Amino acid sequence: MQDQAAGQGVQLGIFRIYVKDLSFESPRSPKIFLAAWRPEVKVDFVVKHQRVEGSLFEVVLGLTVEAREGKEVGFITEIEQAGVFDVRGPEGIHMDHALRVVCPNVLFPYARQAIDQALVAGGFPPLMLAPINFEYRHEEKPESLS
Repeated sequence: MQDQAAGQGVQLGIFRIYVKDLSFESPRSPKIFLAAWRPEVKVDFVVKHQRVEGSLFEVVLGLTVEAREGKEVGFITEIEQAGVFDVRGPEGIHMDHALRVVCPNVLFPYARQAIDQALVAGGFPPLMLAPINFEYRHEEKPESLS
């Protein structure tokens, strides 16, 4: 796979995709299943990366999904979906774009599936989270593990 901004020669390969951390809590179970419930769902995310060695980088997409009605928490699920990517090319803006935009776009479907599986196992319907615009967030505020 090649970075879309690859006019500058950044190449991207997937070495491994994995769940680094996953948690699910449903503090109001089982009573939550007995009542009418119209929660507000809040999604937060963070993207971090670090060089593993050579051209290998670990990119971590952290997602937190919380459903609450008023002060009552229905569920909280958190995931750190990670991948090791082989990213080759000149350092700079195009490399940064690959690590903060392209790689999280690769990781997001895996994280969404893991969250939905955790919710279904916890007795809730899947959310099928809408895609995230990592490009917009990248322009807003870069973050790194380094």
